[in-house]
Amino acid sequence: MVNTVVSAKADLSIGSMNDEDAEEYLTFYLNSQEYGIEILKVQGIQGWAPVTKIPNTPEYVLGVINLRGAIVPVVDLRKRFLMPEAPFDNATVVIVVKIEYEGGSKIVGLVVDSVSQVRNISDRNYDPAPDFGSEVDTDFVKGLARVDEDMVILLEIDKLVSAGLLGLGDGD
Repeated sequence: MVNTVVSAKADLSIGSMNDEDAEEYLTFYLNSQEYGIEILKVQGIQGWAPVTKIPNTPEYVLGVINLRGAIVPVVDLRKRFLMPEAPFDNATVVIVVKIEYEGGSKIVGLVVDSVSQVRNISDRNYDPAPDFGSEVDTDFVKGLARVDEDMVILLEIDKLVSAGLLGLGDGD
């Protein structure tokens, strides 16, 4: 298994910024759907390796890893999004992100099916998350981007992780 962290910016960067208002997003797959998070939140990408399980954590918190001397919680995004389970394979990776929340920041690992690429996405190319009413929480969805023929769900990773996920605040 690969157990080293690589710089997502250095190794996955594709193209150049063509649009002044474009932002770079690291895109990845979960259950055949492409998602994106701001590249500036990404600290690195690590191949899947077993974690140390911690008792009494939510099902989607798989455990912790030791990352260069820091204990980092690892979240399975498939479980977080209530998707069907899938076996981990050679494409399964942990995206290491730095989240900001009221009172500080924290490094968290996010298990995804595979990494896709770094995409430049302009504000003009995405729409806000649809409003499904009070029954469906979409606060952690920044928007839906149209890239070529694909639809990419852009995530507000700070809100996704901090909104009660690890007891780090309310996500506002």
